[in-house]
Amino acid sequence: MSCIVQYVPDHPFPIQNLPYGVFVKGGDAPHIGVAIGDFILDLNVLAREQGVFPPQVAAALQEPTMNTFMGLDYDTWKQTRDTITSALTAGGLLAGNEALKGAALVRQRDVKMVLPANIGDYTDCYASREHATNLGKMFRPNAAPLLENWLHIPVGYHGRSSSIVVSGTPLTRPNGQKRPNPEAPPTFGPSAAVDFELEMAAYVGTGNELGEPIPVAEAHKKIFGFSTFNDWSARDIQKWEYVPLGPFLGKNFGSTISPWIVTTFALEPFRVAGPAQSEPEPLPYLRDSTPGNYDINLTVTINTKEGDSMVVSNSNYKYMYWSVFQQLAHHSVNGCNMRPGDVIASGTISGPTEGSYGSMIELAWQGTKPVKFPSGAERKMIQDGDTVVMNAECVGNGYRIGFGDCSGMVLPAKELKF
Repeated sequence: MSCIVQYVPDHPFPIQNLPYGVFVKGGDAPHIGVAIGDFILDLNVLAREQGVFPPQVAAALQEPTMNTFMGLDYDTWKQTRDTITSALTAGGLLAGNEALKGAALVRQRDVKMVLPANIGDYTDCYASREHATNLGKMFRPNAAPLLENWLHIPVGYHGRSSSIVVSGTPLTRPNGQKRPNPEAPPTFGPSAAVDFELEMAAYVGTGNELGEPIPVAEAHKKIFGFSTFNDWSARDIQKWEYVPLGPFLGKNFGSTISPWIVTTFALEPFRVAGPAQSEPEPLPYLRDSTPGNYDINLTVTINTKEGDSMVVSNSNYKYMYWSVFQQLAHHSVNGCNMRPGDVIASGTISGPTEGSYGSMIELAWQGTKPVKFPSGAERKMIQDGDTVVMNAECVGNGYRIGFGDCSGMVLPAKELKF
């Protein structure tokens, strides 16, 4: 496939990818675009050309967020992708119109990326068997690592969408209650245990009406695409607060998401079966005969305040026990209505080996095995001034699919006086 935009062979944004995002150039309003090489194809410009897209699609692509377009149906997403692909190929719309090409192609270095959608609701899941087992071994050493319900339901909790920020946004170390000494009263102050969690975020596309579940067999047509996601955690705050209702202030101080949404169409060649679910077999509403996972290579790099830069984790999305389609089916089986732009985060993605663990609490094994850096620095948790960078990619035949950086620096806590 010959593309009119030139890029190096292993570029993360080839014509096989075409991830969606929302960008701002100068003082202009946000525009929807797709990444192609080092450029962005401005779909707002293309949508104003007569006859390129159907009226409903053209109107949606001129909005400042992706929500309306996400709310259209699967076939419309596919037709729109085909139109964009055709426009970017030799002999297509842009190849024969230099003026339109000049107006529609914007260099990525000249814009600022913003959140691609208004994220109305956000649910974080707990779907990696390896991660759940590791934490169970730490917190319940004399009991079975997995709780009784874990192999039966895709566990999740309702997170805080207002504190999801786009890659590159720094986050402030949270203050909160902790109880470091179980024999003493709780204390208040900055968290001493800020951690990252390596995750993928799925954006819901077409939603469902209140009271109408989404069958697992139809769920693949309801997920619009994926971004890389860091579900920051304050482990000491979380430990004290999570009984009896689960995570609260230990989670909602911030989550980082990459700016590009890679569609399920781009990921289809990388769809794979997940781990066997035979003992026990899921209940009928969760049984899915189609491959539910994706072969997405994941890395976590920590850039320390001392100047080190080191990959600390190499994992893969294919390790997830519960697929996003099972998560969506379970989320809606009680009639919960999902809306375009809602986010379902995978939960920490840990693999079977120590180097594939998706959080510092696992990599440093609750502080007993500090991660050592070339300068001699050590980390049990993330320190002020450290930057965590997550990357995801799929490796195809002669091309790769990238998601863009998911990066965030931890800033010192605010000094609070009461």
